[in-house]
Amino acid sequence: MKRLSKLTFIAVGLLLSVFLLQSCLDDNDDKIAIYYPNALVTVKHAPNNTFYLQLDAETTLLPTNVDKSPFGDKEVRALVNYVEVDKESKEYTKAVHLNWIDSILTKPTVPFVDSEDNDAIYGTDPVEIVNDWVTIAEDSYLTLRFRTRWGYTQKPHFVNLMTGVNEDNPYEIEFRHNAYGDIYGNSGDALVAFSLKDLPDTNGETVKLKLTWMSFSGKKSAEFDYRTNEETEGSLALQNENSFIQEIK
Repeated sequence: MKRLSKLTFIAVGLLLSVFLLQSCLDDNDDKIAIYYPNALVTVKHAPNNTFYLQLDAETTLLPTNVDKSPFGDKEVRALVNYVEVDKESKEYTKAVHLNWIDSILTKPTVPFVDSEDNDAIYGTDPVEIVNDWVTIAEDSYLTLRFRTRWGYTQKPHFVNLMTGVNEDNPYEIEFRHNAYGDIYGNSGDALVAFSLKDLPDTNGETVKLKLTWMSFSGKKSAEFDYRTNEETEGSLALQNENSFIQEIK
């Protein structure tokens, strides 16, 4: 079981463990900008062992300064900082120079099981889902930036996305968080991505993907426009007017 360790928690804009690559930027402003992600992508692999980045439904990026994915043969969501370059992009949309790339914890969904052990395993500890550009449903993934308390103990946190929570709506999913008692520390943010490939195919239609979670002020929900295997607008439609979801300034 994959769990979130302390090093997984980040403040957006402060990347503690990036895969640094040689930069070709000289301007001072660009040198500052290099530390910030300018895209959220899916790292994919072609049959010819070429790895590329899926930016959106229409755009693919071919790295020209890195031959192999730093994540092996895994398909993962990742934050990246890149610049376009005037080189051959082959069958891909754009050729790019990677300044750095950092993977996000990427997990499959888990099925809901109606048993007494369900809450004990997956937890009911609160989080806040942060309305941010990286909180988005696209490319058959749901990527979430969430906020919770952590750091009081050394135990890692365990997060999951549960399917099958509503018999009448297969596109209703639930975020679960097990803090293993680590609920008294400071607030911190983390990123996690879940593959939605186990959800029913939308057959080209756009549906409402309903996400529910237990917040610090009670149960909340949000809706995303979702279409299988296509980029979708991650319009986080919060259903609780009293939500204190906010961006880190």
